[in-house]
Amino acid sequence: MNREELLRMIDTLHRDREIPKEVLFAALEEAIGAAVKKRLGAGEDLVVTVDRKTGEIGIEDDEGEYEFDLEVLGRIAAQACKQAMMQKIREAERDVLFDEYEARVGQLVHGTVQRFESDALVVNLGRVEAYLPREERVRGETAAPGDRVRAIVLEVRKDGPRVKIIISRTHPDLVRRLFELEVPEISEGIIEIKRVVREPGYRTKMAVVSIDPKIDSIGACVGVRGSRIKAVIDELRGERIDIIKWSDSLETLIMNGLKPAKIDIDNIYPDVDSHSATVIVDEEEQSLAIGKKGQNVRLASRLCGWDIEIKTRAEFEADLMGQEDGGEGAELGEEGDGSPLSEVGDDETPEGAPSGGPGNREQGA
Repeated sequence: MNREELLRMIDTLHRDREIPKEVLFAALEEAIGAAVKKRLGAGEDLVVTVDRKTGEIGIEDDEGEYEFDLEVLGRIAAQACKQAMMQKIREAERDVLFDEYEARVGQLVHGTVQRFESDALVVNLGRVEAYLPREERVRGETAAPGDRVRAIVLEVRKDGPRVKIIISRTHPDLVRRLFELEVPEISEGIIEIKRVVREPGYRTKMAVVSIDPKIDSIGACVGVRGSRIKAVIDELRGERIDIIKWSDSLETLIMNGLKPAKIDIDNIYPDVDSHSATVIVDEEEQSLAIGKKGQNVRLASRLCGWDIEIKTRAEFEADLMGQEDGGEGAELGEEGDGSPLSEVGDDETPEGAPSGGPGNREQGA
C-alpha cells in the first residue's frame, strides 16, 4: 500500500465510521509498531510515526530515525498488522458510539424493531442496535419486526467490543420528551414541566408552569381541540394524561394533583412531622379522589412528594372522637378513682385531653 492509498483509507474510515482521524493514525502507528517489533525483533524503544499530510512512515529508535517501507514486513507480518489495525478501529468505533449515546441518556430515540432476543426487543437505531427489555415495555403493548418504536435512552455501557444500549418506554421522561416535541412553548422554555409521575399504560400526571403570565400552560399542552395531547396519548397507546398547574404552595399542589376530584383548599391538613396530609372530601367525591384501585391519590402523592390520605368529613370526625376517647380513658385510669366513664359530664373534658379538629391543624411547608 503506497502513501496515497494509506491516506485515502484513513479518510474513508473517518467519513464512513465517524472516527477522528487522529485516532485512526494512532491506531495505525501502534499496529505497524507491533508488527515491526515482531518481524525484526526490535526493542521496546522503537517508535513508528505516520506523517499526517504525506503518509510517509518513519521509525525512530536509539540509533536514530529512518524511513520504512511496509513491503519489508512480508505477507504474514502485514496480515498481522492489518488485523491489529481492524481491532483498533472496532474499539475506536465502539468508543465513538459510546460517547455519542452516553450523551443522549434521557433523550428520545426512534428505531425499527429487528427481532426478539430472549425477553428483549432488539431495535435498530441506525448505526447501532438497542435493547428494549420486558421490564421497560408497557404491559399490554405488542410489537413485531418492522414496527417503529419511540423510547428514551436509559443506559449505555461497553460490553466487550460492542456498545449495549438499553431503552425504555415506561420511564416518565418519555412523556416529558414527547411533550417537548409536540409543544413549542416547552422546547422554547416558556412552559416548564416541573414533574411527571406515571403508571405506564394506565395514567400519567404532569405538573407544568408558564413563565409568561399571558400563556396558559395547560391550554398550550392540550392544544387546539386537544390536538397536542392527543398526539402524545396516541404514541402511548391510549394512556390517560392529567395535566395540572404547578404551585409552590403544598395545599394548592395537592388540590390540583387530586383532580378531577373537586377539593376545597381549606379541607387539606398537612402534618409536617410525618410528611403527610389528610384531605377531607365530600362523599360523592371520595371515589373520584381515590381513583380506580387508588391510582389517582397514589399518583398525586408521588407528584407532591407527600403521603395523602383521603377521608370524608364523617370519617375524619370519627377519628378525632376516637382519639379524644382514648385520651379520656388514659386520664381517668391515671387518677385511679374507680368511677365509671358514664359519670363524666358531657361538658367536662379531662385535663390534658386533646381538643383536635380542623381549626388546630398544622400548616404544611
